[in-house]
Amino acid sequence: MSASHDLDEVDFHFDVLCPYAYQTSKWIRDVRDQLGLTVNWKFFSLEEINRVEGKKHPWEREWSFGWSLMRIAALLRRSSMDDVDRWYAIAGKALHEDGNRPHEPAVARHLLTELGLDPDIVDRAIADETTHDEVKADHDRVVAAGGYGVPTLFFGDHCLFGPVLIDPPSGDAAVRLWHAVTAWTEFPDLYELQQPKTKDIERRIADTFRPYLEARDWVSINRGVEVGFTDDGFEVVGAADRDRTTDRSTS
Repeated sequence: MSASHDLDEVDFHFDVLCPYAYQTSKWIRDVRDQLGLTVNWKFFSLEEINRVEGKKHPWEREWSFGWSLMRIAALLRRSSMDDVDRWYAIAGKALHEDGNRPHEPAVARHLLTELGLDPDIVDRAIADETTHDEVKADHDRVVAAGGYGVPTLFFGDHCLFGPVLIDPPSGDAAVRLWHAVTAWTEFPDLYELQQPKTKDIERRIADTFRPYLEARDWVSINRGVEVGFTDDGFEVVGAADRDRTTDRSTS
């Protein structure tokens, strides 16, 4: 692997639904614009990785929130990585900053129109079964590397989870973080470095996620448990496969 300052290309795996990945995508775009990086946008499905046994896979559903948004991106990627970049940026902003619902087909069509793209791309992507294959291939790549979430970065074959951000740095600070992240590729036996989350940090995260939390039509699953967000931070609600039939908030 090259020295960190020579790395000029990265594969960035995302799910539009992930609030952390969205924040990190803003950082990587800043770095790209400053250093001339090539960012290859690729996919990973939170719906699939958190699927409860016995429930449908996202590719078995006519419309599946994050998976369908990535199928749209897969169709766009066949002709333009730049259009994928713009699609992820506008859909991510709609969900994570504006509190809108890009995971609804009508909203997705509207956002494509805002980009100057054909809104019928939504229907073409869903009608094209091969878009399932492209999303799944990217997803399976992360799983095969031991990954479990996003943002996940690949530098060649070297896979890193993160950086996980809620207030992405810009300018010189963004580049310094880039060099800190890419330096990790020099140490193949370095597996984990993490800042524990205090209650104050949890509250800041919950506050940053507020638009997303108000717009989402799903629950948040973290490694087999459902996680809730309160004014005081995070709370474990229960097992991912718990019975939610009496819980109106998750209907």
